[in-house]
Parts: sequence; structure tokens; C-alpha cells
Amino acid sequence: MAKSEGAIYCCDCAVEVRARLTDGTEIYPHRRDLAELPFWKCDVCGNYVGCHHKTRERTRPLGCIPTQQIREARKQVHALADPLWQSGRIERRALYVEISKRIGWSYHTAKIMSVEEARKVCLAVQEIAKGLQP
Repeated sequence: MAKSEGAIYCCDCAVEVRARLTDGTEIYPHRRDLAELPFWKCDVCGNYVGCHHKTRERTRPLGCIPTQQIREARKQVHALADPLWQSGRIERRALYVEISKRIGWSYHTAKIMSVEEARKVCLAVQEIAKGLQP
């Protein structure tokens, strides 16, 4: 994959950085299934973010560059939220709108920039889940 640079906010560096476009062979060398996928990497701290690879904008970053702790916190958010909309208990868009109302900013997992923000989203999702019919 051809390498290039893009300005992306890095949560670890706490500034917008000139991230480098790379691929899965660098980020996940042990995962052949990810080899061709695009990633943006901060060469200062080594953190990275994936891309919207299934869209026309294949190299558009999936939000800011998170730390490993933020990446893990985002996974926890998905573990709580995804079963709600995947089960049909609530439409995904409606869930995101309701989360946004409860946390006070336009929610998308890729916008989570701290572990504390992820905790707030998790609490909101748990409250929403309690109010849904089984």
C-alpha cells in the first residue's frame, strides 16, 4: 500500500498529528486476514486507527487515534450497545440518538477520546437497556 500522511487527532499525544497511512502488515503482522486493510499510525506514540475500508472513502479514519486503553474501552461500549440494536430491541440510529441525549454530545464510538467518556457512554447504554422491552 502506498504510504501518505494525514492530520488526525491523537489521544495519547493530545494534539493533531501527521499520521502515516499504512496497512495491516505493519499494525497486525500476525494477522494475514488484516494485511490489506488501511490504518493511520502516529509514529510519535505508535498508536493507530482503522479506516472506513468498506466505503468509497477507503482510507478515511475511523475517528481519532486512540490509546490502547481507549481502544479497549470502545470495545466495552460495543459489547454493551451492539446486542441492543442487533437483537432488534431498538434501531441503531435511535440508540445513538438516545445515547447522544444522555451524554450531551453527538455520539459515535470513534468520537470517544477518553476512558471516562467511554464510561459515561456505557452507563447511558445500561440505562437505555433497562428501559427497553425484553
